[in-house]
Amino acid sequence: MSRGDAPSCPTVRARSILQKVRYDGNEWFGIDYSMNLYRGCCHGCIYCDSRSECYRIGDFDRVHVKFDALAILRRELRSRRVRGIVGIGAMSDTYNPNERKLCVTRGALELLAAYGFGVSVDTKSTLVTRDIDVLREIGAAGGAVVKITITTADDELARIIEPHAPLPSERFAALAELAAAGIFCGVLFTPTLPWVTDDDATVRAVVESAAAAGARFVHHMTGVTMRDRQRDHFLERIAAVDPALPDRYRTEFGDRYFCNSPRAAENRALFRALCKQHGLLWRMSDIIKAYKPEQLLRTQASLF
Repeated sequence: MSRGDAPSCPTVRARSILQKVRYDGNEWFGIDYSMNLYRGCCHGCIYCDSRSECYRIGDFDRVHVKFDALAILRRELRSRRVRGIVGIGAMSDTYNPNERKLCVTRGALELLAAYGFGVSVDTKSTLVTRDIDVLREIGAAGGAVVKITITTADDELARIIEPHAPLPSERFAALAELAAAGIFCGVLFTPTLPWVTDDDATVRAVVESAAAAGARFVHHMTGVTMRDRQRDHFLERIAAVDPALPDRYRTEFGDRYFCNSPRAAENRALFRALCKQHGLLWRMSDIIKAYKPEQLLRTQASLF
């Protein structure tokens, strides 16, 4: 499948779209609820944890849209007594190529705006710029943050590790468009692949390119997770970067779930220094305070 092609999109049944998160809304980008409008993802990122057996998503590389998703979401939003930030795109990219035609994500954003909810978007897609108008509306009332995942600034490397996603150069351009429109946006610089994207040049290129695009923040986590069927998928495909890497991973990490970079300390030190230099937020608490409406922060403080 070439970049930008929209495959046929089968449906899958869902009883619920909106789920309350198990923490107090002061952790992962301040989200209070999560939702996924699609199942599966067609970006083909070799490191994706959503491929793991525990999520029970068969044929993960083929996207399914949740049947009657907007009607279910409307009913659930109407019944929620407490407004909050809705996280979208964590398990599968909500801006997959099918979205160009189906507009399910756009419809969901319009519902969030209508019912006074905020939104936190995770994506690798440039299609997110289509919805700048709705994101601005949500941001002015309920709070909106857009995170574009960029693991490397090297387009050629990205063709191997993220074969069907828009190139990093295209994602930085989308980030610049969002920033210019006044959207609170930044970069998810994660995962970090040991011996692949944990060098100083990668850290410097991602942070400096984010700053040049007008990002407000960069959130970075060192290392990559690997388990069950996702591990085999990753190790088979990382050989395209360097044939020695699969054995190096097996020797260094064995069956470990979290495979942290041997250069994690160096990565963090350089990353934080660069963020300070360029005026970028990087601490989760600071990012949340910068975009999340004060009334939501007060409500959560009183609840928890």
